[in-house]
Amino acid sequence: MKVDVLNIQGQNTGRQIELPEAIFGIEPSEHAVYLSVKQYLAAQRQGTHKSKERSEISGSTRKLHRQKGTGGSRKGDTNNPLYMGGGRVFGPRPRKYDIKLNKKVKRLARKSALSFKAGVGKILVVEDFSFESPKTKEYLNLLLRLKLMEEKTLLITPELEKEVYLSARNLQKAEVVRASDVNTYQILHAGTLIISESAVSKIEETLA
Repeated sequence: MKVDVLNIQGQNTGRQIELPEAIFGIEPSEHAVYLSVKQYLAAQRQGTHKSKERSEISGSTRKLHRQKGTGGSRKGDTNNPLYMGGGRVFGPRPRKYDIKLNKKVKRLARKSALSFKAGVGKILVVEDFSFESPKTKEYLNLLLRLKLMEEKTLLITPELEKEVYLSARNLQKAEVVRASDVNTYQILHAGTLIISESAVSKIEETLA
């Protein structure tokens, strides 16, 4: 699959680049994508939830009244879950929500996501660029020239471009990620992928 290479002015350079069919042209696996996104979202959960149970409540353990002969129900101490201020029955405890996923499945999911984006024409390839200093205005101008101001975008760079990353950090609909770190959720969450020219070979190397 060949796509045009644009410059940072949003103009066609007259050159084309070949997107590897093994990565950008496969039949997407919906199940692999589902598992990968599920793993990513599960990993975002902190799992630090906790409520006190009966044995952890700080309160008197005195029996409220004798067991029999009162005509009322049997009552233990004030930590009883039935009373206000008592412990909670089977409350949440700290746990991990991590899901194990094979590397091949995660790799297939990323290929599937990239192939889907390529299939619907939501991939742009731009010449390699960098900023002299972090400036949000510069990144906004880039999106404006590419006519992507209203879309969620994901810029994939071959290596960590600190100035570019910092320039996009305050923008709600823009994200910058290194080619070797991009995941399935980020690819699908973005409306359009902007891929640096050198990042294409880096993606191919990562997912080969």
